[in-house]
Amino acid sequence: MGKRRSLIAMTDDEREAFLREGRTLNLASIGPDGRPHLVAMWYCLIEGTIWCWTYAKSQKAVNLRRDPRVTGLVETGEHYEELRGVTVYARAVIDEDLDQIRRVGRHLFARYQSEESAVSEVTFLDSAPKRIAFALMVEEFVSWDHRKLHGRY
Repeated sequence: MGKRRSLIAMTDDEREAFLREGRTLNLASIGPDGRPHLVAMWYCLIEGTIWCWTYAKSQKAVNLRRDPRVTGLVETGEHYEELRGVTVYARAVIDEDLDQIRRVGRHLFARYQSEESAVSEVTFLDSAPKRIAFALMVEEFVSWDHRKLHGRY
């Protein structure tokens, strides 16, 4: 790793805090033609593991069944000196246990639905039988926090 990269890399604690506060995981699976299939996903951390859910018949689910390799990105910042992000290289592990799917769904509901939302938790979880949950088994993280440069380029 170059000197500059080491200056901006997040510590394990910084990375976990960043993922906890992040909102959207841009997730790329491998499509049937070998191209990246990129989608924006809601995600949650359960016991330090990144979890998502999706419809069992979605293209994403089909892709994960064929090839579990994924790359994810959570990022933020408007200006160069504010840029922060985490890239996740992982293997997606599908869980079709309805209790686990509902567990993930409850975490997602708590994380993303406001008290003003017209959607109830019961309504949100109604789709669980049609879904799969999947965990990202991380092989590598790459992170950056340009705020650590203190305005130096």
